[in-house]
Amino acid sequence: MPNEYFDRRELIAAAGAVAAVAATASLRAAAQTSQELCFMGATELARLIQAKQVSAREVMTAHLERIGRVNPTLNAIVAKLDDDECLALADAADRRAASGERLPPLHGLPTAFKDLQSAVGFPYTRGSLVYKDAMPTEDSVFVERLRRAGVIPIGKTNVPEFGMGSHTYNKVYGTTVNPYDLTKSAGGSSGGAGAALAAGLLPIADGSDLAGSLRNPGNFNSIVGFRPSVGLTPTWPTSFPLLGFSVNGPLARTVADVALLMSVMTGPDARDPSLLPADPAVFRGALARDFRGARVAWCPDLGGLPLDARVRAVLDAQRKTFEDLGLVVEEAAPDLTDAESIFLTIRAFRSAATYGPLLAQYRDLLKPEAIAEVELGQSLTTAAVAQAMVRHGQLLDRMRRFEERYAFTLCAVNQLPPFDAKLDWPKEIAGVQMEHYIAWQKSCYWITATFRPAISVPAGFTPEGLPVGMQIVGRYRDDFGVLQLGHAFEQATKIGLRRPPLA
Repeated sequence: MPNEYFDRRELIAAAGAVAAVAATASLRAAAQTSQELCFMGATELARLIQAKQVSAREVMTAHLERIGRVNPTLNAIVAKLDDDECLALADAADRRAASGERLPPLHGLPTAFKDLQSAVGFPYTRGSLVYKDAMPTEDSVFVERLRRAGVIPIGKTNVPEFGMGSHTYNKVYGTTVNPYDLTKSAGGSSGGAGAALAAGLLPIADGSDLAGSLRNPGNFNSIVGFRPSVGLTPTWPTSFPLLGFSVNGPLARTVADVALLMSVMTGPDARDPSLLPADPAVFRGALARDFRGARVAWCPDLGGLPLDARVRAVLDAQRKTFEDLGLVVEEAAPDLTDAESIFLTIRAFRSAATYGPLLAQYRDLLKPEAIAEVELGQSLTTAAVAQAMVRHGQLLDRMRRFEERYAFTLCAVNQLPPFDAKLDWPKEIAGVQMEHYIAWQKSCYWITATFRPAISVPAGFTPEGLPVGMQIVGRYRDDFGVLQLGHAFEQATKIGLRRPPLA
């Protein structure tokens, strides 16, 4: 009897152990499936939802679990809806899919709008205490298009105050940090979006770019950030619909996903006179392209900007990649004379007109850089602004002539790797002092002044494991060509497949 008893007890214990192992394996499999959904390409994820091979609720559940675990550390998504509200929206998306109606291209994909966009149902703080309680009554055209394309909005992504500076911190929500190193900046002003994508919190995100706010977060977070041509994506409502310089655009983990977003972001709208004729279907075309014989200008430092040695080393190592793609790579830099003064003058002019009325009433709530920016704009003379516009026309013509020889220009996105998140802005690069709070972004905003499309694509990592991107600049309105070369580089290097060291 005792032997029989102990045999049965051992069998029960063994059965329990097997069940425990099976349960653990099941949990691991579920976690793996959840992680796969969170890092799956948006194009593939949208296809699976369309084919009813995965539900919007499953996708939402996976992302909510990851947001709950990771976002408190990153502070990338802000003003998030309750989980139950998010799941109810996903259930509504699944009911729509079950009805048999034709689904829009981004149906069921969770996203969070940049907090510089007006989106009904979410705060519109612009990262400022001035607007901490603001709730908009209408969507921007940009947000409207994303909603129409089927996204499920669950919150906002964090930004610097008024989007000023390419480091995401503010007094409303705090600082967003980098998934690759939690002590470093995630960039900005679309820093919340960049960090959220890199960490698998969202499959797609929107952003905007004046001085580099799509490209810098792309670079700092080892994702893809694309600045479209001026006039290709809507900016309404805006006080300066025809001035250009600032654009809205996409961020994603792959160039294919950026192209998918561009296919729903472009196209005319009577409310937005900045929009030029464009066919969204172009971005649904094949990204594969033979680049043999195409000539590109190689200028990592744009002809003499200070460049951190670690960034230069990563970029120099990738020159051969472009040569292996069949491109003719020549050392040459466009003549960007006056790009600095043009950009700074127009930026200050815009800032003064937009935020000047706030200065007298809310000065104590604004960060020092915002105050300085507005006051600089207020000090400008009419002649100074006019001269900047004249010089801008000359710059655009020089760029046109440069592009008669070169189809693309290859350069640094940022002149340094992600910096300490406790800093307000980096004060020097390669031993050179930065003269103002955005001086470290010249490799981006000089390109802004050309009005050319430009993309940041992951290019490698520093010895410390910090991301470095390659900036690919295209000819005037050759947005799809830029995506094609970005795609070719991405496929050749596979750098974008490396994920941040987050559990």
